[in-house]
Amino acid sequence: MKAPRLLQSIFSAVGDLYLYKLSKILFGEHVARWALFAQLANWFIFFCITRTLSNTLETVLTLVSLYYWPCIRTSSGEDPLAPRSWGLALAALACAIRPTSAIIWIYVGLLELFSTLHRVKFIFVEVIPIGGLVLGLTFLLDRMMYGSWVFVPLNFLKFNILSSGGDYYGTHPWHWYFTQGFTVMVFTFLPFVVAGIVISKEWKLSGLIAWVVGIYSILGHKEFRFVLPVLPIALMFSAVALAKLGKTNVSYGQNKASQSAATRSSIKTKLAVLFLLGTNLPMALYMSMVHQRGSEDVMYYLSREAVNGEITSVLFLTPCHATPYYSTLHHDIPMRFLDCTPSEEKGYLDESDKFMMDPVGFTSEFAKNWSIPSHIILFDSQEKLLKEFLASHQFHEIKRFFHAHFKVDRDLQASVVLYAFRGH
Repeated sequence: MKAPRLLQSIFSAVGDLYLYKLSKILFGEHVARWALFAQLANWFIFFCITRTLSNTLETVLTLVSLYYWPCIRTSSGEDPLAPRSWGLALAALACAIRPTSAIIWIYVGLLELFSTLHRVKFIFVEVIPIGGLVLGLTFLLDRMMYGSWVFVPLNFLKFNILSSGGDYYGTHPWHWYFTQGFTVMVFTFLPFVVAGIVISKEWKLSGLIAWVVGIYSILGHKEFRFVLPVLPIALMFSAVALAKLGKTNVSYGQNKASQSAATRSSIKTKLAVLFLLGTNLPMALYMSMVHQRGSEDVMYYLSREAVNGEITSVLFLTPCHATPYYSTLHHDIPMRFLDCTPSEEKGYLDESDKFMMDPVGFTSEFAKNWSIPSHIILFDSQEKLLKEFLASHQFHEIKRFFHAHFKVDRDLQASVVLYAFRGH
């Protein structure tokens, strides 16, 4: 259960290292140290970066790859210590893992194309061979796994971009990333980020942030994690402002006024650090250890019970994908969750939609053809409506897990409730 997260934490540590290295070559070691502080202190990085999402690995690959691009390193010449081919290979891998990563690399690639002195070499000797090799390998891997020839990036593009299939999972207004999404991720680092962009005048990287957030704003379906790859870059700009805040030019023998200014600068720095830690750490701990923990706790409980042979089958009467699945259970036990497969049919209602609209009606109809599960998992908001149904089918509550203090995108789901069949 823990191994995937531990593996991702190792990847994330590599990302931290390369954020430090990138900050160092752009702004110097003093700023690089502040960048590492910002990366480790930001609540959303703490909350998200070790999760086994494709976006977290994409973020790490983005940080490592940017370090190797000459156009980002403010030099168009070849650097033998940082070959551009490494950056290209990692960018191609990021696109293979998550095709929308191309949004980042189109911007960086065009920057490189216009800044390099060897454009023909860049396109025909590096981009096409390296991109083709990675694309070909992923094509073969998909052939092995699907059993037929499938071009996944094209299907991804068709579903998420051309047909707006992602809208099936909900939409937000165009300005959401600017007014809520990305600003919440940056959180109290925001004024420092803005100040750092102005101070540094590093328009290429700040332009990358604006480009990525802007392009994703065009799409209807929006999630915090989609813009995660540019969050560390924004935090790097906050490091510029923090370093400037604490910078003094006081040397031995200077007058008392200068020393007083240095003292004030030191106090400002300490207050800024206290402010950032005081606002980010509580948020990080609450969101990581308290908020919506019930969906994980119930699966940990089932995993322990499965060892003792207490579980034979599980039915999830929840919105689809509300809990972890076999990655946490780790036992070969039949489980069933409500289907939410997207459809191109307008107004189509999947099982999850039908259940949320009419829990009693849907479950009564569903039960006519079910193989009675040994356990049922549901949220308390639906449990209130299904108590009579559960009792009539000989299910009784065996455990209740705290889930959340406040609602997010639907009715308050305060707890996750586990029911067991009395005949089991």
